[in-house]
Amino acid sequence: MKKTSILITLLLTTSLLTGCAAAAPATEPAISASVETSAPVVTEEAATTEETAQETEPVMSPKVLPDGVYTVDFETDSSMFQASEACDRKGTLTVKDGVQTLHVSLQSKGIVNLYLGTAEQAQQPGAVWLEHTVDTVTYSDGLSEEVFGFDVPVTDLGEEFDLALIGKKGVWYDHKVSVCNPIPQTGNYTCAVELIGGSGRASVSSPAMLASDGEALTATIVWSSPNYEYMILDGVQYDPIQMEGNSTFEIPVTLDQDLAVSASTTAMSTPHLVEYTLRFDSTTLTLSQGE
Repeated sequence: MKKTSILITLLLTTSLLTGCAAAAPATEPAISASVETSAPVVTEEAATTEETAQETEPVMSPKVLPDGVYTVDFETDSSMFQASEACDRKGTLTVKDGVQTLHVSLQSKGIVNLYLGTAEQAQQPGAVWLEHTVDTVTYSDGLSEEVFGFDVPVTDLGEEFDLALIGKKGVWYDHKVSVCNPIPQTGNYTCAVELIGGSGRASVSSPAMLASDGEALTATIVWSSPNYEYMILDGVQYDPIQMEGNSTFEIPVTLDQDLAVSASTTAMSTPHLVEYTLRFDSTTLTLSQGE
């Protein structure tokens, strides 16, 4: 009887072991599936959020002036690559149908070609070089000489861009330049102006009147109250140009730059000098009617 019991026990144990061994392979697909689904899954909602974030990123439009002719500063990264001293280191920007073209007379005939881009790009097949003109410049002492000049496309006023050059030795050099501080031809204009600072209660009339003599700009600033007794800009005090009505001043200005000014107001118990910032937007420049 004992032998029979032992035999039955051995048979049951063998049966159980055989059953476990047969069941083991069935667990492998489950493990494999677990590994596969452990990878990050991008949901439709997440993808939509990412696309929306990309779409809402601000896109800055190039700064393009209204059609007209302007005197501008030609700024470079090299003392050897400058506008002629006879031109006060400035150039002439012509804007027609929204296309901006700078003409700049250089210091000599040493630079024979320019390229709108890098020196490496200038040497690629099909690269179009800017050809020089022959300009006559006259210095303050009356002496004149011929120099090379160039017409350079300008996409974004005030922003630095690549402008490579090649001299008589046939070597290309990389340079960075920018065109800024536009001054329109002689005449009267209007221009949007923003006032920042103070308590926020004061304001100035916008657009403001601007007068150009072709070399500098003068703005007429009209405050929202009659309580301003003087303004200070670059250490110079400016007094009101009229005694009645809201306080009005004439001050020299530069477009597209933050101009720090102080204004003394008598609106409080004692006069206070308040700090402000003025900024004139060149893209809103408009020739006054009748000009």
